Amino acid sequence: MSSPYRAIFTAPGTRAFSAAGMVGRMPLSMLSLGIVTMISQVTGRYGLAGSLSAALALSGAVCGPQVSRLVDRYGQRRVLRPVCAVTVTALAVLLVAVRAGAPDWVYFVCVVCAGLTPSMGAMVRARWSAIHHGSPELLHTAYAFESVVDEVIFILGPILSIGLCTAWFAEAGPLLAACFLGAGVLLLTAQRSTEPPPHPRDQLGGGSALRTPALAVMTAVYVGTGTLFGAVDVSTVAFADERGHKALASLVLASYALGSCLAGLVFGLLRPKGQAAGRFLLGVSLMAVSMIPPLLVGNLWSLAGALFLSGLTIAPTMVTAMGLVEQLVPRAKLTEGITWISTGLAVGVAAGASLAGRVVDAHGASAAFAVPAVAAVVAVAVAVLGNRRLRPAREREEPRAHGGDAERTDGRGGRDGERDSREGVA
Repeated sequence: MSSPYRAIFTAPGTRAFSAAGMVGRMPLSMLSLGIVTMISQVTGRYGLAGSLSAALALSGAVCGPQVSRLVDRYGQRRVLRPVCAVTVTALAVLLVAVRAGAPDWVYFVCVVCAGLTPSMGAMVRARWSAIHHGSPELLHTAYAFESVVDEVIFILGPILSIGLCTAWFAEAGPLLAACFLGAGVLLLTAQRSTEPPPHPRDQLGGGSALRTPALAVMTAVYVGTGTLFGAVDVSTVAFADERGHKALASLVLASYALGSCLAGLVFGLLRPKGQAAGRFLLGVSLMAVSMIPPLLVGNLWSLAGALFLSGLTIAPTMVTAMGLVEQLVPRAKLTEGITWISTGLAVGVAAGASLAGRVVDAHGASAAFAVPAVAAVVAVAVAVLGNRRLRPAREREEPRAHGGDAERTDGRGGRDGERDSREGVA
């Protein structure tokens, strides 16, 4: 491991909570895809499979920020354990219902309840921020490392989920995802020394973190990128199924994640220059361009190559986004702020999975790759229109930059003025 990556792990407990977070995040790449594979294998209905995946994502979009807001107020241990118990129970009931051939509405009730799944990535990144908030370079590397972990998860998760569902029994993928979630939450919450301290109600202040203009723009952009991700997953599974090699879909999707993983490792070693908002816009634009090749492929191997190239754009964009959230959202609402990014992704995944599933049913898998391409263009348009809101206040209000400390507060709740008090808490 190169020096910048060694440096972030010098603080006690960092290796342990990062490893626990990796275990707890495995459902991120396994659960939705496992449900799609399980339902399509049992019923043969991709429309139903995509709709269930969408329901799971939408439920997570509603519940996730509220869970994280409770975490900011009460702490990770007190909130995550009971929430995880509800999620695991709901998934267990879903698997029994599928095995028993229950009506469709039972499946939807179960996946809606499973939407309480906590955002483990936000929990881990909040711990990194609490430890390295005084060192932007170390925090950049830590966020890059966690993005790499995310991509490793997206390499391993589809292989496990799709592979087990197709080679063992249909419910095996979601079952293992539930086991990973339970184990990860227990391991993470057992580590009290690195848990960010809870913030009293008065520190949380005026309502949701989504009222921060920059966060609202980024969440909207991530709806588009989430649509891209959800559509790519469903389209790839269907593309492989049409060619008689459904189990190979996991390897094709793994190539997508591998590209992002490699890009994230390199990006974590760099010290990017210029405005983070400009880098974020560039990253989203490159993601859009990278969705052209999948429209043109005709076999699984060329699709794997096209998705590998597309994956190279993902991790740098994600790392830049996390850095922007850390800069622009008050520390007392950081976990919620990071979760709103995940919520934007979840809403997009819901739309992408559902739209792609219906296009597959009506026109075939190749046509479904138009869904992520269009979604990427929409994400770029939102990023361009909202780019000015993503810059720190002193860049947005340059004429007032030398007007004194009182003029350096903004819609983020006076970040500069409250920095000392928040760092005292953290």
